[in-house]
Amino acid sequence: MRGVLIATLACAVLAAGLTAATQAQAQMGSPTGFGKGNRRPGGEDEKKPQYVPGAKASEKIFPLDSTWTAVSLNGKPFSGGDRPSFIIDKQYRARGYGGCNTFAATAFPLKEQHIAVGPLALTKKSCDKGLAASEQAFFVALRTSAVWDLVGSQLVLQSPNGELKFDRAL
Repeated sequence: MRGVLIATLACAVLAAGLTAATQAQAQMGSPTGFGKGNRRPGGEDEKKPQYVPGAKASEKIFPLDSTWTAVSLNGKPFSGGDRPSFIIDKQYRARGYGGCNTFAATAFPLKEQHIAVGPLALTKKSCDKGLAASEQAFFVALRTSAVWDLVGSQLVLQSPNGELKFDRAL
């Protein structure tokens, strides 16, 4: 019985001490130093001016659902009636013709006039060597395209492997 009485008395003393400590902290401010009363003038807690980025020039919007016919690759014009062409629809599916084979891929116009073209799915028609080489160069330049721009009425795709120029098809 005496042990229970001592334990009860100890709990009462501890509770009274915690209550007193809590009241003292409330009067002094937050114990962590982050309370309203503990802010230092000119310190980290003062409101800093918010960064506002400068106005960007208006970005161009990629022309989805437009068919584009290739004009040139690295300044070398495509010849004949079987020029490469492509279209990117509103679901970002690109499909087109490389000069001999047809292709499909995903293509995403990105911010700041960048573009990402996914892996190409191609048909496997046999073509003469000159046409196959031209088509392969077109596919490599299209697949590695990084930046696009509309210059006049032409779409220009730039990549480390060359510059493709396209005219809008009717």
